[in-house]
Order: sequence, then C-alpha cells, then structure tokens
Amino acid sequence: MTRQADAIHDFDPQSHSGAMPSPCVGICRMNAGSGLCEGCFRTMDEIARWGTATEDVKRAVWMEIKRRHAA
Repeated sequence: MTRQADAIHDFDPQSHSGAMPSPCVGICRMNAGSGLCEGCFRTMDEIARWGTATEDVKRAVWMEIKRRHAA
C-alpha cells in the first residue's frame, strides 16, 4: 500500500475526536478525468474550503474521501 493509501485507509473520521487532520499527503496532482486530487481524493472546492470548514464539514469530507478511495 502506498503512503496515501495507508493514511486514508487507517484514519477513521467517525471515531476521531478533536480537530480533523488534513487529508493532504503532499501528492498534489488533479486528475482531469475524475476532478479529484490523486493524493488525497478531494475536489478543488474541498481543498480550497478546508481551512475555513467546520469540524462537521471536515468530517463529512473525510467520509466522502473514504467512500471514493474504496470505490
């Protein structure tokens, strides 16, 4: 498993308490076909809004990342 796959696979946003960590793994390339970052599986909009998002929104983004990664 790659580093980003490990990070996404191992993190459980549902049981995590405290501030949601950024899903960024430093591989910042947007896939033109999917519209997702190849490193963290977020959209440009999700990336741009991360810094001002509430913890609930961040948790929801993490849940979506987990869904995308599993697909």
